Amino acid sequence: MKTLSLKIDDSIFGETEKIISNMSISRNRYINEAIAHYNTVQRRKIIEMKLSVESALVKDDSMRVLEDFERIDYVD
Repeated sequence: MKTLSLKIDDSIFGETEKIISNMSISRNRYINEAIAHYNTVQRRKIIEMKLSVESALVKDDSMRVLEDFERIDYVD
């Protein structure tokens, strides 16, 4: 485990203290879980951005293939 020195805004610290006082969880555990959750959210955003870029790259080609398939359907 790594030791970390952290500066937290007073308002965030106060809210965190109120929340964890009603839970049977340490401040350290609470912050670890919060960071783990935030990392999950950020990983999903990164994947979403990558998919968006890749989708844009193949969009024109996909539309051409779709048009080709539509023409094949109308030939019969």
